[in-house]
Formats: sequence, structure tokens, C-alpha cells
Amino acid sequence: MSAQLPGLFLTFEGGDGSGKSTQAALLEEWLLSQGRTVVRTREPGGTDVGNEIREIVLHRRGHIAPRAEALLYAADRAQHVSHVVRPALERGEIVLQDRYLDSSVAYQGVGRELEADEIRRLSLWAAEGLLPDVTVLLDLDVSIGRSRLDDARTRYDRLESEAAEFHSRVRDAYLALAAAEPARFLVLDAALPVEELAALVRARVSAALA
Repeated sequence: MSAQLPGLFLTFEGGDGSGKSTQAALLEEWLLSQGRTVVRTREPGGTDVGNEIREIVLHRRGHIAPRAEALLYAADRAQHVSHVVRPALERGEIVLQDRYLDSSVAYQGVGRELEADEIRRLSLWAAEGLLPDVTVLLDLDVSIGRSRLDDARTRYDRLESEAAEFHSRVRDAYLALAAAEPARFLVLDAALPVEELAALVRARVSAALA
């Protein structure tokens, strides 16, 4: 369980099309079957304020300056941690979250070619230092992720619409983050079958709950 709070904080990270939402849903189903209390949430979003920010950062037409984008994500995170994540962890519940501060470092830091360490510090300040207990990184070749999106979507959001070079930088950033914190990250090949991935995730979570 969390060294910071009584609950367990699990995040899912990865490029677009890597299957984060699918794996989060499968893990939620399994945890509920074990009698656990689960809060499943996402960033950006997860609160009323966060949903308004999500609309701006993902769907607003026109240019948003990279630093402004980073600050909007940080504002969403501050609200989300304060109103949803930390209270659930304080109650001893399990929080399953689609994207967290590692996304900001990868997308707004490395992807937008800002200073990654500055983005991490900003994110930690917004979250009052809260880090996940386990972060599942679903690693996937950028071209495969785009193909999956093409099959599932008719409209891309602002980040999904970025060029392949942007998404390659994001992938490299994620792998670097995982290499720097191997105790927190579980890196999985997102091209594996869905159920095989789910079993690997369950095994890691079971160990964290023990």
C-alpha cells in the first residue's frame, strides 16, 4: 500500500492508442470482484473544473502557447488531486488513473520541447508532491498507435493530431522516465494481447497490495 497515504495510487501511461483505458477498465473490474473500493478517474478531467480545462487543452481550435498548455494541465492536476485523488487515498481506497504527471513531462515537456525538469517540478508542486505507487507504462510503436486511432476515431484531439516526430519524442521520454524510476514503473509491450497485458498488470497490483 501507499507509503504516503493509506490507499493505493495506480496510474496508466503511454502514447495515444496504447490501450490505457482498456487496461484500466479491466483492472477496475478485477479489483471490484476482489471486494476492493475503487475510484477510476483521468487527467485532464476528473472534476467539473478539470472537464472545462480538458475541453480547452484537447479540443479548442487555434494555437495554445506550450507554456500556457503546461500551466493548464497543472491547474487541472491541482484541482483533481485536491478534490478527488487525495481524499480517496486518505479513505484507504484504490485510485486508478488514466494519465498523471508523467504525461505532462512526456507531452508538455519533451514533446513540446520545454524543459522536462521544470514541467516535473511544476506538476509536483500542483500535486503537493503526490506520486503514484505503481505506474503502468504501455509502450507502443507510434505507427501502431496511430493505426489503432485511425480504426477507432473520426476526429483527433489537439495532441493526437501532432506529427509523428512529436509522438516519437513522447515515447522516448516515457521510456527514459521508466528507466529512471524502475521501482515505480511497470513497462509492458502494448502490442501483446489484451488479456495477457491484464494478467501482468494484475500480478504487479497484487504485489503492491500484499
